[in-house]
Amino acid sequence: MPLILTALDDTLLDRSGAFRLWAKGFLEELGAPPDDLNWLLSVDADGLTPRWDLADLIRERYQLSNPSIDILDELREGPLAYEKLDPLVGCALQIAGDAGFVPVVVTNGPVAVEETRIRRTGLDQYVADWVISEQAGVSKPNPRIFAMAAQRVRMRLGGAWVVGDSPEADIGGAAAMGLPSVWLHRGRDWIDDRFAPTRVVGNVIQGLSAIMAAR
Repeated sequence: MPLILTALDDTLLDRSGAFRLWAKGFLEELGAPPDDLNWLLSVDADGLTPRWDLADLIRERYQLSNPSIDILDELREGPLAYEKLDPLVGCALQIAGDAGFVPVVVTNGPVAVEETRIRRTGLDQYVADWVISEQAGVSKPNPRIFAMAAQRVRMRLGGAWVVGDSPEADIGGAAAMGLPSVWLHRGRDWIDDRFAPTRVVGNVIQGLSAIMAAR
């Protein structure tokens, strides 16, 4: 049974799309200019900017009287209302599972937030398990977190595939372990000359198809 170690953000769930929808409404409530949406998306950096730092940036830019912790809560909870599991992604995971593949989510982030996302969207019905960096005590691309994911489902890492949109966290992690990988390009070009993905695709459905075809 081949193991698939898959990212969560912008892989199984459209984190960027949900954040954009929330950000648009949030800025409209503030009365911010429409062009500020690009600013907020830029400083968010696909979720890589620490939430406290982003809350401080928002507070300073719009001279808000709200304490940063209130903005932090909005940053964590607001986008979740817009996040849904694409039924086609669920279908693709079901097909992969029926074909004998074992998908396990490996993601960086706080347990309370990431586990809520997995359960609230119904993704938990389509994956064998998940490992979250806060609980694991180690983050991608460290190979240890991928090894923990394999242990959770009592499988070996040998023969596993890594799927994700992050060149460093996902493809770099796979390269460090000598595992094949699928990179979701999201309209980007591959520019890292230290390592390269085994397959390059546009979305996770194509990625799962590529893995099954390579079996």
